[in-house]
Amino acid sequence: MKISIVVPAFNEEKLLAASLASIRNAMTAFAGQGIESELIVCDNNSTDRTAEIAREAKATVVFEPVNQIGRARNKGAEAATGEWLIFVDADSHPNKELFADTAAAILSGKYLYGGCTVKLDHPYPVASVVVEFWNWISRTCKYAAGSFIFCETAAFREIGGFDANLYVGEEIDLSKKFKRLARKKGRRGIILRAHPLVTSARKMHLYTSREHVRFLLRTVLRGGGTLRKREECHTWYDGRR
Repeated sequence: MKISIVVPAFNEEKLLAASLASIRNAMTAFAGQGIESELIVCDNNSTDRTAEIAREAKATVVFEPVNQIGRARNKGAEAATGEWLIFVDADSHPNKELFADTAAAILSGKYLYGGCTVKLDHPYPVASVVVEFWNWISRTCKYAAGSFIFCETAAFREIGGFDANLYVGEEIDLSKKFKRLARKKGRRGIILRAHPLVTSARKMHLYTSREHVRFLLRTVLRGGGTLRKREECHTWYDGRR
């Protein structure tokens, strides 16, 4: 068996090296179980040293010119040669225990896709409450957080990958598609919780509470229409780092 780890990256020169080092260390959990693995970074039209840093980390680097995280993940998946995919965000730090749990879920044969709970790398009281609420939704609905998704490659391609029309919320859309496919195939989804993924809290200090609340209100009032417009999702795409 082979597992492909795909990392979408847009102007991530500040955090990418540390994230890739964490991923490389976590990948030793696969080697210990006789599972082959590869690391792929999709440079999503970066203007900094993102691609260079990825190459220095001995990752396979592919390029996606359209600045959109779903497209970047899809491009990375196109280059993948593994039977399973793991998508990890460029500002996140999986550990060996999380990858070992992921391998166990894959080898069980019960699951078509999965994710894990998350926690922030710095304490922000309000944000931590929001994250815990998300973790509850994630476990209850089997929605995988975009920062960590694993799935069978054939199934990912069968459902068409991430929706290229969504700039935000693409992971929930993908999870819903996987849930429907899993039912047809007599399998399930799983959200791992023993070893949460540590992910960056940078949006908490790069953007104001007013900006976050404004986006949330617009999304609710427009019935999710903001999720399909890049200019409305500026906290993801304006390049602030």
